[in-house]
Order: sequence, then C-alpha cells, then structure tokens
Amino acid sequence: MKKTALFIILLITAASCISTKSTLKNVDNNAPDLVLNKNNTFVISLFSKDKKYGYNPDYPVNIFFKNTRDEATNEVRFLNALAGPNGEKIKYKRLETCCPFPTKRSDMGAGFLNVYELTWEGQKKPVTLYLNIYEKGILMVPMGLTLKKE
Repeated sequence: MKKTALFIILLITAASCISTKSTLKNVDNNAPDLVLNKNNTFVISLFSKDKKYGYNPDYPVNIFFKNTRDEATNEVRFLNALAGPNGEKIKYKRLETCCPFPTKRSDMGAGFLNVYELTWEGQKKPVTLYLNIYEKGILMVPMGLTLKKE
C-alpha cells in the first residue's frame, strides 16, 4: 500500500512539473535524418552562428536518431565528433538532467535535456552544453567548437 501511494504521489509530482507547451525554440521535424560516419560519430557539416545554440536550454542540440532507447549512444556520437576551438581533444562528462518539456517521442509524453560539461587542455572555463535526444533539428557545431579531424 505504501509503495502504491508513493508511486501515485511521484506521478502527480512529475506531471505537475511538465508544462503542456514546449519552450524549445529550435525543433525542426523536417530536418534531415542524422547520418553516421565510419568512426560511428554523426556527420556534421554546419557551424552555428547563434551563440545560444547548445548553450541555452531553450536552444539545445537536438540529436534525435531513429529512437531514444539508448540516449547515451546518441549523445556520445555527437560529442565524439567535436573538438576544442583549435582542434583540441575534448573530454566530457554528464552533469545532470533538467528542463522537462512535452514530446510525442517519449513513452512518458515528456522529455528532458541532458547537460554536459566539456573541457580541453588550455581552457580557462569549462563549457556547458544542453543535449536533447527527443526532438529533431539541424545538427550543427556550437560556436566556439570545431570538428574533430579524422
């Protein structure tokens, strides 16, 4: 009985935290499907000119790829394609999950952004990126980063 009550309270709390309107500004359901290269990273050919892209929770990097069952795989495919501003090798770690939003691409009806910290040698301050595995968008390299050389 206690488990059932706790589960109901958890469901009500989760539902009350999720807005019915998404705040994401860069979702594009017509964006081309993402493609993998021979190194199992995403092929990226565009560089963002928007300072908010990837750095602001309303403008996350949208990396929806076929399904959302294994979110870490798709995030790694994106992050492993990146390099520091001068081609430095980046290190990354997942900090948290945040910012619930409604989506039809989740069994729960809600998605969350995953927040990553990127560092590289010679860097003064770590970079924080917001990644969204639930929605599609034009995949780009965020400002201040480059692509890893193959």
